[in-house]
Amino acid sequence: MTSSSQKKAPSFFASSIGKKWVVALTGVLLIGFITLHLLGNLAIFLGPEAINSYSEKLHHLGVLLWIVRLGLLVVAGLHVFFTMALWRENKKASLEKYAVRQKLETTLYARSMRLSGLVVLGFVLFHLAQFTWELTNPDYKNWMDALGRHDVYRMLISAFSNLWVAGFYLLSVGLLALHLAHGVASLFQTLGLTSEKLRPRFERVSLIVAVLFFLGYASIPLAVFFKVVS
Repeated sequence: MTSSSQKKAPSFFASSIGKKWVVALTGVLLIGFITLHLLGNLAIFLGPEAINSYSEKLHHLGVLLWIVRLGLLVVAGLHVFFTMALWRENKKASLEKYAVRQKLETTLYARSMRLSGLVVLGFVLFHLAQFTWELTNPDYKNWMDALGRHDVYRMLISAFSNLWVAGFYLLSVGLLALHLAHGVASLFQTLGLTSEKLRPRFERVSLIVAVLFFLGYASIPLAVFFKVVS
């Protein structure tokens, strides 16, 4: 019979492997979201009709849209929570046991993961407050185009014409790119899709993905601020 003093095996989510899988799977969902979000926002380069039409189609989803938004917030919260849990776990671990992992975490990308993740989460909340909930700029609610649709084009032009808003946006997408530069490679490792031989290739893929996301997202505030679109 098992001794009462013997420790119970930790649940899946309490284990290190479980935490890593939660971080990896929530990371996959978040990458999917930021990809779709970027593709939608790039419609600004096609003019007011394109991006206002895109926004109207999203709003026609009604309750489903809010379910998706709330779901994404939950996913982001879980991603940050379990990332921080892993960091605390690794911090308590002995240097000998986690020598390989600590060696990996000497890179700039790895050292910045926690900070960049928290800043990006803060940016997402600010982004929602400004463009979705319209708390920072209540007058946005009344901006309509000639067809009676919410004038998202005018809203973006107004927001990114402000140096501080454009600057904070660029800083945040820069940190997002830094987060992805390490996170994508770690994701493949957690899901068992890489090896010692393939790791350098996946790290290069991570860097390429990070740069592409940065260029895509940064192009919008830069184009507005420098009046490429206006």
